[in-house]
Amino acid sequence: MSDISVQDSGYEANMGDYFALLKPRVMSLVVFTALVGLLVAPVPVHPFIGFVSILCIAVGAGASGALNMWWDADIDQLMKRTATRPIPSGRVEPGEALGIGLALSGFAVVLLWLATNWLAAFLLAFTIFFYAVVYSMFLKRATPQNIVIGGAAGAFPPMIGWAVATGSVSIESILMFGLIFMWTPPHFWALALFVKSDYGDAGVPMLTETHGRDATRRHVLIYTLLLVPVALGLGVTSIGGPVYMAVAVVMNLWFLKGAIDIYRRDDAACEADKHKVEINVFKVSLYYLFAHFCALLLEAALGQYGLGGW
Repeated sequence: MSDISVQDSGYEANMGDYFALLKPRVMSLVVFTALVGLLVAPVPVHPFIGFVSILCIAVGAGASGALNMWWDADIDQLMKRTATRPIPSGRVEPGEALGIGLALSGFAVVLLWLATNWLAAFLLAFTIFFYAVVYSMFLKRATPQNIVIGGAAGAFPPMIGWAVATGSVSIESILMFGLIFMWTPPHFWALALFVKSDYGDAGVPMLTETHGRDATRRHVLIYTLLLVPVALGLGVTSIGGPVYMAVAVVMNLWFLKGAIDIYRRDDAACEADKHKVEINVFKVSLYYLFAHFCALLLEAALGQYGLGGW
């Protein structure tokens, strides 16, 4: 924790500063995957209940972001990428961020419980706890596998959306969780290979800092290989179908080829072409997740006309 304070600066935080605490870019991915989890579930949800549920999940994700920024204020001010965040830049008091995070967490979990069921609320509460406490307070600064285990927090939203509709956990929701969980490491490490980070200066043991780039390249390939059966396995469940499977095959071949290309490279090759391959693989990783979840939505839409699924 840092001693950052805005008391003597004369600056008054505005709504934009407080909104930035909620990590809106991360929130958008959470909302999208949670919405897909809700819409592909076999139990219909009233539109108003669905709206309230997605709102609660979004607020819960924002609360996690605020709590993460509160805890990480000391290292955020040491890194160029994060130095302009509301707390290290002195626009928001750490205590304000903590209060906002706790208040929004309580609001989101309680409202989701009242609007839907205890399981969805429990999963949301656990997600917030996992990201703010298990990942931010312990794993992030303790192990180079932090992004692997911490990725679970970003993988829960579709499972929560499914639980909102069904009140249960199933193989479909577990595999949607697994898809995001296994996608996160190669997605992040592909980025880490071409973006110069300040994690070493801040004492955060990211894989590129602790084990080097060759080890990171191997990890990208290993986790991509582990990702493929999860993605294809989702295609043979009740929410999969030929459309999803076609998309999954194409995207996984594309992503896997990129991971192999990265594995075969060395630092000299990366410097020679200015990390062209790594940049392309990172871009593919962005399309990858979006394409899979859009394909699930398309299967659900076709199913309304008796065309989706197997």
